[in-house]
Amino acid sequence: MNTIGTGTIDRPVTRDPKKQDPTMNPTFTDTPVPANADAIESRQNRNHAMQLIPEALARAHMHQRLREAESERRAHRLAAARRMQRRAERASLRARRALAMAVMQ
Repeated sequence: MNTIGTGTIDRPVTRDPKKQDPTMNPTFTDTPVPANADAIESRQNRNHAMQLIPEALARAHMHQRLREAESERRAHRLAAARRMQRRAERASLRARRALAMAVMQ
């Protein structure tokens, strides 16, 4: 373990940039910009986009699966509603017959 008061060049004692030695932390304006910075940046963007492709594919796949599941749920609800409607119609017919039989006697 590091004791308080010790540090190295790579890991100074303080993490506060205002209290660190300015020669150890060059600012962005001090570092020269390479001539092909645009090419490097576009390559990094492309690499980053390529890394995000599997995530985008997985997201699209999950959206498709959710839509399929919702469609299947709707189909099940519709089938159940039709079964209940047929059952209600049969019960209604039975009730009519029973009423007609009761009236005839």
